[in-house]
Amino acid sequence: MKPTMRKPAGMIAILLIITIWSVIIINIADYILTLPVIVQAIFFLIAGIIWIFPVRPILVWMELGRWKI
Repeated sequence: MKPTMRKPAGMIAILLIITIWSVIIINIADYILTLPVIVQAIFFLIAGIIWIFPVRPILVWMELGRWKI
């Protein structure tokens, strides 16, 4: 079986998504930190989960070679 570049390409894409998402959150963190603590907690909880949604199709593609299960 010939090795493919799907896994290295997928890993780079995932790292890129995480980096971009982190930069976005860091840039708006100054504003978020002025809000009440409970709002901050909810925001960061949601922000910590949202990045997973664009990563899931990449993980599927890395394993199966197609975008849908």
